[in-house]
Amino acid sequence: MIIVNEHPRSNGRYMKVIGVVGYPASGKGEFSQIAAELGIPVVVMGDMIRRRVAAAGLPLTDENIGFEARQLRADLGMDAVAILTAEEVARQSGDVVVIDGIRGDAEVRYFASVFAEFTLVAVIASFETRLFRMQSRGRSDDTTTVESLAARDARENSFGLTAAMGLAEVHIFNESTKDVYEALVRKFLAEES
Repeated sequence: MIIVNEHPRSNGRYMKVIGVVGYPASGKGEFSQIAAELGIPVVVMGDMIRRRVAAAGLPLTDENIGFEARQLRADLGMDAVAILTAEEVARQSGDVVVIDGIRGDAEVRYFASVFAEFTLVAVIASFETRLFRMQSRGRSDDTTTVESLAARDARENSFGLTAAMGLAEVHIFNESTKDVYEALVRKFLAEES
């Protein structure tokens, strides 16, 4: 296990790590984009999986990403993606880093064990709101039907997403306008930085 309670480039200071958890299209990416605009480094857990899919020469589809996520966890444990992510977080400079895309309680427990200051934020949006967003944004790994989103949610739940969201200390609801959500995220990040 990698212990990064003290950031290797922080001259003895502790790094504050903010983990973001939520169902697909709840607003995790927006949260991370706002953090990046504020100069906060962001490590996206899904990128660890997307890199593996791309390295295998496969297209970045929901099916391929889901298969690789399941395989990685089956081979290395439910915290496998968290271990890869923590290594990437340790390479970041800055006093605050955001981890986008936590999928399970095993990942939350892992991050809490290796980062001295770890705060988990749950981004919450209804199924209907999330489906509308996926139908509108056009990413290659998006699902656009009720059935496919329900199946994706079920897959995420199999990784422990519901349990992970239950561990969050902070809840940000994303059912209103983009401006309202952005203001909530900026306020939270200003308090944490």
